[in-house]
Amino acid sequence: MRIGVIGGGAWGTALAQVAAHGGREVLLWAREAEVVASITDEHVNRSFLGGVALSPSIRATGELGELDAVDAFLVVAPAQHVGAVLAETPVRGRPLVLCAKGIEAGSRRLVGEVARAAHPDAAVAVLSGPTFAHEVAQGLPTAVTLACEDAGLRARLAERLASPHFRPYASSDVIGAEIGGAVKNVLAIGCGVVEGAGLGQNARAALIARGFAEMTRFGLARGARAETLAGLSGLGDLVLTCSSTSSRNFSLGVGLGQGRAASALLADRRTVAEGAFTAPVLAQAAVEAGVDMPVTEAVCRLLDGAEVEAVIGDLLARPLRDEVA
Repeated sequence: MRIGVIGGGAWGTALAQVAAHGGREVLLWAREAEVVASITDEHVNRSFLGGVALSPSIRATGELGELDAVDAFLVVAPAQHVGAVLAETPVRGRPLVLCAKGIEAGSRRLVGEVARAAHPDAAVAVLSGPTFAHEVAQGLPTAVTLACEDAGLRARLAERLASPHFRPYASSDVIGAEIGGAVKNVLAIGCGVVEGAGLGQNARAALIARGFAEMTRFGLARGARAETLAGLSGLGDLVLTCSSTSSRNFSLGVGLGQGRAASALLADRRTVAEGAFTAPVLAQAAVEAGVDMPVTEAVCRLLDGAEVEAVIGDLLARPLRDEVA
């Protein structure tokens, strides 16, 4: 199975490295000409993943049409651009493995829904879990959820991507894997705010736990399974991204917690903090589903410029309630 990777950022490049294990040929599409040149000529992505030597079996291209030669696609474009990129990709019914985490602004569609609308004849899988790109690219041990409703395709994809240091766990719960990845980005911003504002480790642990409760409520309302949300693509990814400045969403939250404006923080970034786009969409989707998500609402207020002290005060002043309800 020849793999094509759509997206030349850090995560797309790391997944190309995974797929190239054992010298297998991988074709990576990147929008940036300098990324294509760097990978092709020097076997490194200097723009997004500097310092990691890439397999010489990875070839880069700036032409989506060249992906017509692959057997399956790893879709690693940012969630807000997946629809536009897939509209130009010659998929022709071949499997789409979605590796972006988020909800499309405006339409409020999960990435899987975007992909199915663009290519209704293509099987859709989701790869998600606790993954920092630089660690994956360096071959450090990593485990992920690989969700697909087609059991045979799920097994073939898992076998193709597995290596001694990259372990996919199979699941049929596609929507659960998607929701975990989307919601954790928003919660990671909140944990970054806790860090930036100096609120302490107790507060961070509380936010992770209560945020996971929000993730679970929303996921169950959308048809996800509780065990998926408690697994690698939900709780596992949440713990990782809520604990390290290697997370773009956590880093954004740190800046907000220090009193910096969201507009300035986002303008400084070449890479995408997807939670900033997902937060208002998720909050609206939660209202429509009748799901209480106070941490998500608080992150939205902070992104809109509310004072940290006021937002935290409002969260702590909420009426007391049972922990499980």
